[in-house]
Amino acid sequence: QHVAISIDNLQLRKSLERRVAERTAALSDSNAELESFSYSVSHDLRAPLRSIEGFSSALLEDYHAHLDEQGPDYLRRVCGAAVRMSHLIDDLLGLSNVTRATLRYSEVNLSDLAREVIDTLQVAEPERRVKVSIAQDLQTRGDVGLLRIVLENLFSNAWKFTRKQSDARVEFDVQKANGEIVYYVKDNGAGFDMAYVDKLFGAFQRLHDAKEYEGTGIGLATVQRAIRRHGGRIWAEAAPGHGTTLYFTLGV
Repeated sequence: QHVAISIDNLQLRKSLERRVAERTAALSDSNAELESFSYSVSHDLRAPLRSIEGFSSALLEDYHAHLDEQGPDYLRRVCGAAVRMSHLIDDLLGLSNVTRATLRYSEVNLSDLAREVIDTLQVAEPERRVKVSIAQDLQTRGDVGLLRIVLENLFSNAWKFTRKQSDARVEFDVQKANGEIVYYVKDNGAGFDMAYVDKLFGAFQRLHDAKEYEGTGIGLATVQRAIRRHGGRIWAEAAPGHGTTLYFTLGV
């Protein structure tokens, strides 16, 4: 009986080892395909986009007098579409890089990172008046590059969706829940219907009209992947017209 059990255990272990080897090979192939795709997107798609934008701008500038009333409008639309496509490529590459990047852990001051992100947003839109509250000395361990991407996306969203608020407010703080450290970014902006919360972190998913609020719909998918790579999770609470709060943990 003991011999039979040992044989069964040996067979089970070999079966598990074979499955692990197969999964590892499949993952390696998938990563290679992803890297090839990223290279192709970065090099093969950018060149024609630059040509489209460059020649359209040249036509608009050098041949404006030879065009009818609709011509300049058409060319501006072509340029705008090329720029949006370029932004989409950048975001897709960012999503891919977050998935493939090697994590380098160190001590990170999230408060300092948050202030740097807000300063950049303020410089880009100096006319905006947003009351920003950032808790002092929020320390953690993590990959500073990925954590910067997390905060850039979360604060950019809060900044964007409070654009129509005369008393725009953005808050970054931490709380403890069930012994877990939970960070959150809260705003009093457009919010959204929680009936669609399952779509929030999907790539290319948008809960607002692109004409009203710009974006590619990839930012929060990137944030979720960066947080998952830290062993954490992210979720949201919101209401239409009453802002959004995005909570996240970092598994430390």
